Amino acid sequence: MQQKTYYPKAAEITRDWVVIDAEGQNLGRLAARVAHILLGKHKPTFTPGVEMGDFVVIVNTEKVTVTGTKTESRLTSKVYHHHSGYPGGLKSISLRDQLAQHPDRALRDAVWGMLPHNKMGRAVLKRLKIYAGPNHPHGSQVKKAE
Repeated sequence: MQQKTYYPKAAEITRDWVVIDAEGQNLGRLAARVAHILLGKHKPTFTPGVEMGDFVVIVNTEKVTVTGTKTESRLTSKVYHHHSGYPGGLKSISLRDQLAQHPDRALRDAVWGMLPHNKMGRAVLKRLKIYAGPNHPHGSQVKKAE
């Protein structure tokens, strides 16, 4: 008797929309949970290397928290870098300023760090929608909320 590995076909993959409220949640733990849903690891038909995850909408990212024993030093020592591509075009911003100015970027970077850094990871990250406030334009697609 030969056992065959289950490999889902494109028509068998269903993608739901999950709304997550980030108010009062920890940045790292929220990012880990979102990466888990984006990859589809919460589904019983999960197959590595296949994009099976759901769409994720995160609201209220401006109210996300950072905790830990070294919270104050971490807020200043953690620095995000971005280069424009031109000479001298390196831009740096601390975690404290990033959370104050663009909390969606801080969360997106945290989720990206937990996804595979390849073509599939970039495709999966496109299914993540992040909004600083409580409103989002995806109300008609959302069927399930957490």
